[in-house]
Amino acid sequence: MIEEQTQAKIARDVAPEVAEEEQKIETSLRPSKLADFVGQDELKANLNIFIEAAKGRSEPLEHTLLYGNPGLGKTTLAHIIGAEMGANVKITSGPALERVGDLAAVLSNLQRGDILFIDEIHRINHTIEEVLYPAMEDFALDLMVGKGPSARTLRLSLEPFTIIGATTRLSLLSAPLRDRFGSTLHLNFYNEADMAKIVARSAQILSMTIADEATATIASRSRRTPRIANRLLKRVRDYAQIKHNGQVHKQAADAALALLAIDHLGLDSVDRHLLTTIIDKFQGGPVGLGTLAAATQEETETIEEVYEPFLLQLGFLERTPRGRVATPRAYEHLGLKSTRSTLV
Repeated sequence: MIEEQTQAKIARDVAPEVAEEEQKIETSLRPSKLADFVGQDELKANLNIFIEAAKGRSEPLEHTLLYGNPGLGKTTLAHIIGAEMGANVKITSGPALERVGDLAAVLSNLQRGDILFIDEIHRINHTIEEVLYPAMEDFALDLMVGKGPSARTLRLSLEPFTIIGATTRLSLLSAPLRDRFGSTLHLNFYNEADMAKIVARSAQILSMTIADEATATIASRSRRTPRIANRLLKRVRDYAQIKHNGQVHKQAADAALALLAIDHLGLDSVDRHLLTTIIDKFQGGPVGLGTLAAATQEETETIEEVYEPFLLQLGFLERTPRGRVATPRAYEHLGLKSTRSTLV
């Protein structure tokens, strides 16, 4: 059992994070225009106005913050904004900016109108933030030259540019940093109709012929996340190639996803293990996050950021002041009988 759980953590097909080996093919499936980006209609409407207004004034776009769960399209949107603005997009991440010199090197090389995309911006350290404030507000870089009594501040002018920050944890951004973004846009989970459009579009790019029923099957099990949908589509394609002469119909999709232990709601063995642990070991809860992490051999952050959002969304899990509780819907989905009269 432990070996299976470890393997699940290494190669989880419904994990919202992108694996290094699939980066290239994921990039090829990304839309390059806002009109081709499926879903997120309210966000797109606002973003289109911001872009057109900035272009009309011949100014760089205001600094923009994108937040939402992994795999919903934050990086894709950053590249789309760059294409729509006719700007170059430079990419970095919060953890990569370890020293002030790292940030200074990146910012000083930006040309007018360039976009700096900072992924995981909530992981920028406080020292870097202090240097970022004047860069975002005044397009200036304040650097300390020398040490001790002879130290002085040197201000370098920067070309006007745009920072696009992406985060899965908006609450971890400091208020001063959040306030320096002109617009903050939230990416929601996608509905099933939009997921089906995303699967169909990706299948076309991959030169796949896929039945509508197979498209709907993959879409319904993709946890309303495009990155997961594209990954499952490739898994189904591989299975159909070996077992069904390349014909991607509903039978092939069902069989491929059953082999991956992904059920009709998109739950995999890791999700079910989390729920059954709460039910079997802790009588359905409440159980503290630390205790649950120890019992499932998972990290608390992994449970809180990766597993829980989807289970909460389905109504299978509740967060209470005393800990996590499995709901009657979780019992029903797992085919178990609840002995709980009320939730704590």
